[in-house]
Amino acid sequence: MTGTVYKSTGSWYTVKADSGEFIECRIKGKFRIKGIKSTNPIAVGDIVDYELDKTSDLVTGTIVKIHDRKNYIVRKSVNLSHQMHIIASNIDQVFLLITINNPPTTTSFIDRFLVTAEAYGIETVLVFNKIDTFDDAMLDEQLYLQHIYQTIGYKCMRISSTQNKGVEELKQMMTQKVSMFSGHSGVGKSTLVNAIEPSLNLKTKHISEQSKQGQHTTTFAEMFDMSFDAKIIDTPGIKGFGIVDMEKEEVSGYFPEFFQLQDQCKFNNCLHKDEPHCAVKNALENDEIAWSRYRSYLQILEGDEEHYRTDIYNDDRIASDENRNKS
Repeated sequence: MTGTVYKSTGSWYTVKADSGEFIECRIKGKFRIKGIKSTNPIAVGDIVDYELDKTSDLVTGTIVKIHDRKNYIVRKSVNLSHQMHIIASNIDQVFLLITINNPPTTTSFIDRFLVTAEAYGIETVLVFNKIDTFDDAMLDEQLYLQHIYQTIGYKCMRISSTQNKGVEELKQMMTQKVSMFSGHSGVGKSTLVNAIEPSLNLKTKHISEQSKQGQHTTTFAEMFDMSFDAKIIDTPGIKGFGIVDMEKEEVSGYFPEFFQLQDQCKFNNCLHKDEPHCAVKNALENDEIAWSRYRSYLQILEGDEEHYRTDIYNDDRIASDENRNKS
């Protein structure tokens, strides 16, 4: 029998059968997918074959096969640096929720997420959430970031879950698609899902006023069926987003504004660092590329890990201010 994985707790997997019934399943032995070193062999969104366990009083199953994935999105495993964690698979689009100061979302986090999504061929929409809480300075920062990413070609949305602003537009974009929601803890993923589908009534928590960091309300990734012919994958909050399995020479290809210029560089293998006659660096000096994006690129190139720290966010604001002053 075949079904779709709707929830993964690490040991049990909730599989929705073609009949619509939900079956709790385990895996048979160890799954090894060629070319993927992951801490979780099965992810939410996977299409699997399973067999019913007839020896148990409860109706359970055993997963015996994973079908080929259309795509998947990964991050570096928190505890095992050389392995990846598959967040979800078979996704049509990702909505990356961004908040300015409640909690702060760093540009380095945004860029690392976008690079990974580009590498795995997944469309990403940037959702600036909690716009009802903005003061003038926060609004200025949000509009500046929106300008950066819209100029590159990313679709951006402004949302207030509590005031229902932008929610209907979001629902229209989700119709007939599998959408993943991601972002830091506390950016309002569960609150937004509740605004989209109130009957789900997902648990939410308040932001810590002292740390300005969110508290985990979603422990495991889980898929939900919406009443308007759509599916949502709600994911746990992510603090850092480590890049995995990416050669230095290919990183710039996942920055769309770099990719458009790289054939104008003098050297075909230009890393856009110290090489002469580099079109990317020329564009940077002419304020045609955001300094925050270039800084993210160098961090990825040099293998620096993105950490969820206030000083990094302040650096991002400083870089943004420098860019404004130059323009």
